[in-house]
Amino acid sequence: MSKHPTEEITQLLLAWGKGDEGAFDRLMPLVYDEMRKIARRYMSRQRPDHTLQTTALVNEAYLRLIDSSKVQWQNRAHFYAISAQLMRRILVDFARARTNQKRGGGAQKVVLDEALTITSEPGADLIALDDALNELAKLDRRQSQIVELRYFGGLSEDETAEILDISARTVRRDWSLARAWLYRQLNQEESDDS
Repeated sequence: MSKHPTEEITQLLLAWGKGDEGAFDRLMPLVYDEMRKIARRYMSRQRPDHTLQTTALVNEAYLRLIDSSKVQWQNRAHFYAISAQLMRRILVDFARARTNQKRGGGAQKVVLDEALTITSEPGADLIALDDALNELAKLDRRQSQIVELRYFGGLSEDETAEILDISARTVRRDWSLARAWLYRQLNQEESDDS
């Protein structure tokens, strides 16, 4: 009898975290499709002419995951949350490098979906969003983590609650507070830039 895929992923993550390098090779085919979904979610928020493609984003995240074998993996949701965080870092690094090359112009744009509704504009600057999330993390780390897990990782309230070891009700409340704070922060930055 074969294991349920979620259980198998968790067991492979635990084995990989304990140094079993073969576990990583067995894990990747099981998680690749979900990693592509996360990458597609990110890339759908980018400019249509973005030079980084979904597959390249997954491959770069894969390479960074190899270097993170010392992570104490909790479960499948934790793995996807870390993968989403890595993809966000890759895109932000890419945007910062591009902005630096253009000396301040042409920053990457990310379209924020109706579920988050952070800015009144149809797009928000990925770098500004990253900066705002970093500021939120200084004020309330958990709220920042919830945004990371829910919005960027695509995790449900229950999965987010499981990873953070809090109730789904707390996730819901903090999610609402974090969205309101980010909305104010990003709109304030837009006003300051005008």
